[in-house]
Amino acid sequence: MAFTTANGQTRSSLAEINITPLVDVVLVLLVIFMITEPVLQSGIEVNVPKTRTVRQITEQRMVVTIDHDQRIYLNDQPINIHDLPVKLRAGVSDPSHQAIYLRADQTVPFGAFAAVMDAVKQSGITNVSVVTQPIETKETAGSGGE
Repeated sequence: MAFTTANGQTRSSLAEINITPLVDVVLVLLVIFMITEPVLQSGIEVNVPKTRTVRQITEQRMVVTIDHDQRIYLNDQPINIHDLPVKLRAGVSDPSHQAIYLRADQTVPFGAFAAVMDAVKQSGITNVSVVTQPIETKETAGSGGE
């Protein structure tokens, strides 16, 4: 940017802002947030069944997950179904008072679900809560006659 002084001389301004580094930093931050955001949510993509009655999760518990490919996870870590009872018992003094959440994709066959439930029962844990999503009801505004 150039300007003219009172005595007719032309001078250039030194106040130009180079925005290239700013754009680079913003783009790097955008990429970082795009990569870390899905990791922060749940880690395993599961399409849980929808039900009319859903109780809010109020406490931290162990979570057993069955994804749509019938892979089993314990707290977002892959696990073999044969190792599940031992891992669930580890660090628990009284398994009969322990409670866990079970998240299963709605496309998982009942046989796979039953096998995981059997492995959980072998660990001695009897309090199992199945995680579901609420059914979204669409209310139509102005549905009355005109």
